[in-house]
Amino acid sequence: MGSSMTEQDLRNRISDVREGRLSRRAFVRQMAALGLSAPMAGTMLAHGGVAFADATLAYKPTKAGGGGVLKLLLWQAPTLLNPHFASGTKDQIASRIFFEPLAGWDKEGNLIAQLAAETPSRTNGGLSADGKEVTWKLKRNVRWHDGQPFTADDVVFTWQYAADPATAAYTTGSYANIKVEKIDDHTVKVVFKEPTPFWADPFVGAFGCILPKHHFGDYAGAKSRDAPANLKPVGTGPYKFLDFKPGDIITGERNADYHVPSQPFFDRIEVKGGGDAVSAARAVLQSGEYDYAWNLQVEDEILKRMETGGKGKISAVVSGDIEFIILNTTDPDVEVDGERSSIKTKHPTLSDPKVREAMNLLLDRDSIEKFIYGRGGLATASFVNEPKQFKSKTLKYEFSVDKANKILDEAGYKRGQDGVREKDGKKLKYVFQTSINAPRQKTQAIIKQACQRAGIDLELKSVTAAVFFSSDVGNPDTYIKLYCDMEMYTTTQPQPDPEVFLNQSNSWQIANKENKWLGRNVARFSDPAADDAYKAAQKELDPAKRAELLIKVNDLFCRSNTILPLISRTRVVAAASSLMHDHSGWDVDTWNVAAWYRA
Repeated sequence: MGSSMTEQDLRNRISDVREGRLSRRAFVRQMAALGLSAPMAGTMLAHGGVAFADATLAYKPTKAGGGGVLKLLLWQAPTLLNPHFASGTKDQIASRIFFEPLAGWDKEGNLIAQLAAETPSRTNGGLSADGKEVTWKLKRNVRWHDGQPFTADDVVFTWQYAADPATAAYTTGSYANIKVEKIDDHTVKVVFKEPTPFWADPFVGAFGCILPKHHFGDYAGAKSRDAPANLKPVGTGPYKFLDFKPGDIITGERNADYHVPSQPFFDRIEVKGGGDAVSAARAVLQSGEYDYAWNLQVEDEILKRMETGGKGKISAVVSGDIEFIILNTTDPDVEVDGERSSIKTKHPTLSDPKVREAMNLLLDRDSIEKFIYGRGGLATASFVNEPKQFKSKTLKYEFSVDKANKILDEAGYKRGQDGVREKDGKKLKYVFQTSINAPRQKTQAIIKQACQRAGIDLELKSVTAAVFFSSDVGNPDTYIKLYCDMEMYTTTQPQPDPEVFLNQSNSWQIANKENKWLGRNVARFSDPAADDAYKAAQKELDPAKRAELLIKVNDLFCRSNTILPLISRTRVVAAASSLMHDHSGWDVDTWNVAAWYRA
């Protein structure tokens, strides 16, 4: 991936956009040719004094309230309402109803101010020339739901809270290596150690929600799990908390003091949890009982039939989400220092690269795409798939039982009388777990059948989604514990840039007992070369070189065959025909729920 554009050429083009001689769209296309994503091009324009674009939903109501009840269905039920502990997307979606970040991402990857008065740029003084400082001006006259004023003290506290290792926040990676300074009551400065090309991470999007210091200040660090506000949130969002039954239902009422004029439209909000994806789709598309259903991982033919009911419609947007399999290279059956699947152990057989190579050949991705996902995704061998400029051009997938058998034969794994291969008394028998969901059980069955033909025996385990994706550190069946040989799920890309997404490969992000299993590296994979490339990408300002470094991290991650990408997923939801909703593939579904209304 090369570039013939000089720094002066780039400055000239940014100047052309600023002066109206070159369209934003043309600039983005030119940057794409250099390996730069559209959101990163927008970030560069912001550095050059050109404001971010805006693709948010046009809000038509002229006054707040009067809309009745907005009913959302999350078939994976939320279990907590602290966004900094939310390792599951369903908990992030629920938390965002009450809490807000300084800015969020719209469906086209534009940065949209929320608790910030404006998005930082060079023109407004928000971005320093050296790429090390970002100054955020905060909205004035914003109040927490209890009437207390929102100030810079809350932003500084949120940084201190999330960065403290003792808090064991899921969002720690976004805050650990920065400093945040209060300039005045409505201005904060974020200081990075190095020039930082992707500065819109702390206080932005899914990992950026601001917490009220006066509610969480006494519960930072080791006492973080004891805060009453973890389950009874006091935020700045469009809806105020009424009630929460973990694993069941959340209710909220319109925030009459919301900081956006004429919003929200609805008087109440209900978020119902539980059930399954098919029943969730039916409740919107056929019965009309609910207004919105999230994450419809349902066979496409079923969704098409349901849409004929006329009550609702399917909406699918591009995202970086990936359905993939983890092969556990640690031992899930041996406990060390109070945890299984410890990096101090080795898996008896999956620590063998040849076994993992064979497993990768036993995934019939094309059939999984064609017969299960349809509009829901595309088969892939790459962990990063969006934006396209960051997708590897060298990773390919192949389905071949014959080649898998040949690799295992040559590696010395012989079939026993039961047809299962073994070597040195260690059988290729694995527990393969995922959440209860029809497409996932069908995918498990396809993979099990291929593995049987190669002498590998899979025991299929299905865990209730609310349990599998729970943030409960005491639960042994959560995906973050990885107390199995292999598991499958979707991980969501929280921003239109893969840097934060790829920290799932960082050695310092490995999930373990010490960080309450909230490290983002669930796979326990690490490679010094990947760590080095990632650190270099974090401070590389040249877009083409930075893309090359992030692609290298992705390639090392994938070529280890520790993680096996399956399907690059679009975000598929169902909405009532009358509901105007703002669905983004780069933020949580409720990122702009204040602007939803009924036509």
